[in-house]
Amino acid sequence: MARISGVTIPADKQIWVALTYVYGVGPKTAETILADAKVERTVRTKDLTDAEIARIQDHINERLVVEGELQRVVSGNIKRLKDIGSYRGIRHKQNLPARGQRTKTNARTRRGKKVTVGGTAKKVASKT
Repeated sequence: MARISGVTIPADKQIWVALTYVYGVGPKTAETILADAKVERTVRTKDLTDAEIARIQDHINERLVVEGELQRVVSGNIKRLKDIGSYRGIRHKQNLPARGQRTKTNARTRRGKKVTVGGTAKKVASKT
């Protein structure tokens, strides 16, 4: 198994798919990395030579922000929005969608499990 940017990428997948396991690298970026590193996109990760892995790693280190550093940048941006009290920052604080999605219905991923408001159940008749 190859390790790129601190991530163990799967050995049985094609390298362009395996590179997407690195946070910050999507399919398009993976294609660009492989083109610049002169590596065939359909080769399996387990069949890569050490030189090819080194070229891929060097390209990522030189030109991209990935993994922990990228996560720090993103969380710093969200913290800045919260601190200045912007609309998007307030939405992040309230754990609601920040990009204009509706919340009357849907938005369950962001809002969590539905909580039913009490007082609607019928009362059980008791003997007197």
